[in-house]
Amino acid sequence: MERRTYLKTGAGVLAGGLVAGCTGGGSSGQSGDSTTESGGSADSTETETEAPTTESVVPDKVVIGSDIPYRPFEYETTSGELTGFDVDIAQAIFEDQLGVDYEFKPTSFDSIIPSLNNNNFRIIMSAMTINETRDEKVDFSDPYFTAYQTVIVRKDGEVSSKADLKGRPVGVQKGTTGANAAEGLKSEFDGDLTLKKFDQINGAFQALINGQVDAVINDNTVNAEFANKRDDVVFLEGDGAAAENDQEAPPYLTLTVENYGIAFREDDGAFRERVNEALAAIKEDGTYDDIYSEYFAG
Repeated sequence: MERRTYLKTGAGVLAGGLVAGCTGGGSSGQSGDSTTESGGSADSTETETEAPTTESVVPDKVVIGSDIPYRPFEYETTSGELTGFDVDIAQAIFEDQLGVDYEFKPTSFDSIIPSLNNNNFRIIMSAMTINETRDEKVDFSDPYFTAYQTVIVRKDGEVSSKADLKGRPVGVQKGTTGANAAEGLKSEFDGDLTLKKFDQINGAFQALINGQVDAVINDNTVNAEFANKRDDVVFLEGDGAAAENDQEAPPYLTLTVENYGIAFREDDGAFRERVNEALAAIKEDGTYDDIYSEYFAG
C-alpha cells in the first residue's frame, strides 16, 4: 500500500476511486432476494436493502481535497513526495486506523467546498477552520488543531503595530479565514485598508518580499514556516484575540482563535462518525502528539 498518493491529473484518473467515494451514506449497494409480500399476488415483490455495516460506510480509497502547497500542512518535498501535518494525520486515520488507502487531490481553496459537494472528492483536509458559514454547507469532524490568524511584516518596514497597518496594502489568500480576519480589520479601520487577494499563500508571501504589500495575514503556523526561514520577515507583536479569550497567548499579535476540522458532505454522517472515532484513537494512543511534535516542536 502506497504511503502517500498524490493526484496531479484530472478527473479521469479519479474515476475508479470516486465510485466508492461518492456513495454518501455508504450503503453496500447490494439488495437482498426478492420476496413475495404476504397476502399479495405472486407478481408483487419488494426488495430488501441491506443495511450499512460498520465497514461499508468507509470506502476502499478516500480521495481528499486539499489546497497544495500550504506548508507545513500539505506540501511537496524536493523529491516530489507529498508531506505535511495533514498528510501524516490522514495516514494515521485512514491507513493505520481504518485500514484503507487515501489520495490527496489539489484544489483551489476558494472553490474547495463546492468541489466537495459536487462529489469531486470524499472529504476536505486542508487546514480548514470550522466556522458557522462553512458549517451551513458541510459537516465537520471533531476539531483536530487550534490556530490563530496572525500578521507578518518586513523587518525593515514601517509597520510595528496593528495601528500602523491602517491605510496600507495587506496580502491574503482568497477564501480563507485570514481574508476574513483582514476584512474585519478593514472594518475596524473604517475601510482604510487595501486587501490584495492571491490564489495561493505563496503569492502573498512573495508580494511581501517584493514590497507589493506591507503585511500578510494568515494562520500562525504557516506564517511561521515562512518567517522562520528568513531574516527579513517577523511577526507583528501585540495583544490580541488569544489573550482576550483567556488562552495562553503566543508572543505575537493574534487576530482570531480558530479550530481546524475535516469537512464532509452533509449526507455523510456515518463516515464522519468513523473518522471521529479514528481521530480520538490517535489522540489517545499518542500518535497525534508524535505527529504534532514533528511539525510544531517548540
